[in-house]
Amino acid sequence: MEKKLRARLEEVEGRLEQACRRAGRLRSEITLVAVTKSVAADVAALLPALGLLDLGESRPQELWKKAAALPGHIRWHLVGHLQRNKIDKTLPVTRLIHSVDSIRLLEALEAEAARQGRQLSVLLEINASREPQKHGLELDSLPALLPVMDKLTHVRIQGLMTMAALEAEPEESRPTFAALRDLRDRWQPQLPPPHALKDLSMGMSNDFEVAVEEGATLVRLGTVLFG
Repeated sequence: MEKKLRARLEEVEGRLEQACRRAGRLRSEITLVAVTKSVAADVAALLPALGLLDLGESRPQELWKKAAALPGHIRWHLVGHLQRNKIDKTLPVTRLIHSVDSIRLLEALEAEAARQGRQLSVLLEINASREPQKHGLELDSLPALLPVMDKLTHVRIQGLMTMAALEAEPEESRPTFAALRDLRDRWQPQLPPPHALKDLSMGMSNDFEVAVEEGATLVRLGTVLFG
């Protein structure tokens, strides 16, 4: 399995390099988050030796289990929906939460981070494709968040996340990714410190090259690595 993973990673790296060249960007500007939701912990444990320390999970329970089984230097990302009753166990093992999709969740994260005495980095999940079945804040919802951000002392908002329509051809995802980048560019100067919308988490196995061309700083890849 390690040999197969190495070959797939080399192919992905080549595609990332090409996308960066097309966009006039450096490969070092993009973090590859290997989403391990489809593989067991023993497969995920092969990734650090291949240079992948940023691993992602969609379900908090699976994140807890793998974080307990794998080395402590792995940087875990929660990329799926987070219910408020799972916050307390998630914070100690998570480097970055990509999926803050409501004011209530943001306030609950602040309260629990304060209780645990932790500093927490999060991304705001934006429904940039405007699909009714998706989690995420609306594109025009950031003004309502500004008063909440002013009160945060333990949670730092460091960017935005979105998902394009899963069934779309890669090029059809471009307007969604461009909309998220435009939103970031408009609102970045208006955020009170220490918040800073520097990161854009966008792009999955079927469309990550387009996402890189549109400014992604984090890409969330599973199928293209694990099959």
